[in-house]
Amino acid sequence: MPLTPPLATPPMLLEGDGARIAAPRAAPPGVLVRYPELLRFTAEVFAGRGLPAARATTAAEALCYGDLTGLTSHGLVNLTRLYLPLLDEGRADPVAEPEPLADRGAAVLLDDRRALGLWSATAAMDLAIERAASHGIGLVSVRGATHLGCAGFHTGRAARRGLVGLLAANCGRQRIARPPGGRLAMLGTNPLSVAAPAGGHHPFVLDMSTTAVPTGRVRAAARAGQQVPPGWLADQDGAPVTDPGAFDRGEAHLLWLGSRPETGAFKGYGLGLVVEVLGALLAGAGLGPEPAALAGDGAPGGRDDDIGYLALAIDPGALRDGADFTGQAASLFGTLLDCPPLDPAHPVSYPGFPEGELAARQLREGVRISPARFAELTDLARATGLTAPKPIGGTP
Repeated sequence: MPLTPPLATPPMLLEGDGARIAAPRAAPPGVLVRYPELLRFTAEVFAGRGLPAARATTAAEALCYGDLTGLTSHGLVNLTRLYLPLLDEGRADPVAEPEPLADRGAAVLLDDRRALGLWSATAAMDLAIERAASHGIGLVSVRGATHLGCAGFHTGRAARRGLVGLLAANCGRQRIARPPGGRLAMLGTNPLSVAAPAGGHHPFVLDMSTTAVPTGRVRAAARAGQQVPPGWLADQDGAPVTDPGAFDRGEAHLLWLGSRPETGAFKGYGLGLVVEVLGALLAGAGLGPEPAALAGDGAPGGRDDDIGYLALAIDPGALRDGADFTGQAASLFGTLLDCPPLDPAHPVSYPGFPEGELAARQLREGVRISPARFAELTDLARATGLTAPKPIGGTP
């Protein structure tokens, strides 16, 4: 049974992961580049690493989505830091075809065989959408996967088709977060995303790590030379750490959503375990909490290989009148937007709305990337013999 070919991403990407409350009012310093230019260049880079053309384009869409929606910690910053090394080291296979291990119609189990997750998670969600059209629900459980980028990019595909989408992904055997009260790291950031149509509004797209923040936010602060707030990191004895560089030096670990037990850390930890069960245990993928973890932080096998994830699509029209669902969804999210704010300068929103607003604006005016990121892409173009993205208005 072949995977469903990825569906072309519509020209308007109007979903996000809810990590940002609002788009900045004053444009930060940066270089404006047309979205098609970023997409072209990124797809050419992936094609140069062996991805077939259509697969390279899908992977580029998934990666550029981060910059388009303002979630830059999961955007092009990871091209040279994460995805090209995965391909160059052989940890991701550019031409791998996911293998069906079980097919029950509405439910499918796949071995991803180290396919690039930016593409394969899109294909898995599209397969779930296809099965939902026949069965009302489509469940695709995946093992042997690699890093899949912004989970909200994938669940948003379901929302744009009038379906509810869910994606839960563990981090393979990567261990960077400790159980509350534990001395050893046992789990990854274990992201969870849910997306749904919102009538005529931007889709609802929740995309969250179950830790207080994802590692990308910590590393972005380190690159910017900024301190992080207490509640993100803790040292070996559980004391707060505000130096983001301590994380990659092995001197600090991520805290769970809620930060401390008395402020809700067990809820974040519990959600992390929900993702581990749905994403990895169900599929038979690599687990964070396995006996090797007891050897200590940094034990062999602690990399984010053999990731497991669950892609789920639900068709509301299989259960109730589709038009009625759409109208009620518009009322639900429209009522939230109409809620009187404490500060008129900061209107009430919901996950996916500010990202949708920013994406719409950047599709019109250009995607703003930092000077450092633009220089990095330019250097990559020279090294690969490709044409660098062209900034709006000429060379900065």
